[in-house]
Amino acid sequence: MAIILASQSPRRRELLGQMGISDFIIRPAQGEEKAAPGLSPAQLVEALSLQKGVEVAASAAPGDLVISADTVVAVDGRVLGKPHSREEAAAMLASLSGRTHTVYTGVTVCRDGDVLTEHEATAVRFRSLTPGEIAAYVATGEPMDKAGAYGIQGYGALLVEGIEGDYCNVVGLPVCRLGRMLARFGVDVLALCAQKEQMP
Repeated sequence: MAIILASQSPRRRELLGQMGISDFIIRPAQGEEKAAPGLSPAQLVEALSLQKGVEVAASAAPGDLVISADTVVAVDGRVLGKPHSREEAAAMLASLSGRTHTVYTGVTVCRDGDVLTEHEATAVRFRSLTPGEIAAYVATGEPMDKAGAYGIQGYGALLVEGIEGDYCNVVGLPVCRLGRMLARFGVDVLALCAQKEQMP
């Protein structure tokens, strides 16, 4: 059985490694992401992660296990994806300044036609940011490939006063939830980690 990560996100690769899953194939979905209008943020990330997982699973070998995910930031009922420009990144950060928003990640696990999709939600509180601080953070380039225009695992940690929920979810992959999902497919991640530690 091969484990396939349907994502090119370096953060998700790192988080899988932290789980003890080091032997996996990276095969990002290539199709255009589409979701029905009017979905809640939770429904949206589940729908998009499902699309990615099903697409990649269609070309997987029998027995292969596919993991896919999608993350968005939501504030005031508005979904913030990845910014398309520095100006958009600055506007996103200004809308999050001094407030609490929610990070949603949808996760899908597929194998041999069996599909499981769930989501995780984490509340993140930003401190108040000055226009100069926003400009300086945008100038680092870090916001440009991240939902909500910040990365909590990088310089963006300087913006975050606190979180309620799964930190890994804010990075892009809810490790605890994924571990429980994999167990339902017969993959005991902790047992695999123990086996690796006992190998000579």
